[in-house]
Amino acid sequence: MKKTLWIIAIGLIFFQGNAQKFAKLDKSPMDRAYYPANAAIRNFEKTDEKKKAAEPKIRVTYSRPSKKGRTIFGELLKFKEPWRIGANESTEVIFMTDVVFGGTTIEAGRYSLIAIPEQNQWTLHINTLLDGWGNYGYDPSLNIASITATTQKSKTIIEYLSMALYKAAENTVHLKIGWDDTFAEFPITIK
Repeated sequence: MKKTLWIIAIGLIFFQGNAQKFAKLDKSPMDRAYYPANAAIRNFEKTDEKKKAAEPKIRVTYSRPSKKGRTIFGELLKFKEPWRIGANESTEVIFMTDVVFGGTTIEAGRYSLIAIPEQNQWTLHINTLLDGWGNYGYDPSLNIASITATTQKSKTIIEYLSMALYKAAENTVHLKIGWDDTFAEFPITIK
């Protein structure tokens, strides 16, 4: 009887261990960009005033594919076709306060970002469809705001897709997106 119970217990442990497998390491790790940039580490600030100033206003979550010697724009990413701005899941933005994007007021909330790259410009759309994979569920009728920005050439190759949020002027934050030899900046006004 004890031997049978022991075998059952070992079997259950083995089954549980195999049933709860972890996903393999992703080739395009997920990353986040914050505004202000020190938002995630604000609790290390010495004063309450500095902690409050570092409270997040915008957060972008995206996956970071690498160039791997490929030509990105015009080849891997076709011009005039929707791009999830990364790999894997759709890129998402959270506005912790109301903002103005492309002349449209956007209420605080969670949205997806989709870009349409062209040779000399990118159009960035804020879309209400969430929790998607790539562009497969992208519906242009769910775009609530858009802005087009001229692309610029980077002085160095940007191996991994990168995003940054930084203060460009009073109440104006730029979302800078770069990959390969190209980047663009999109202004966001914080209300």
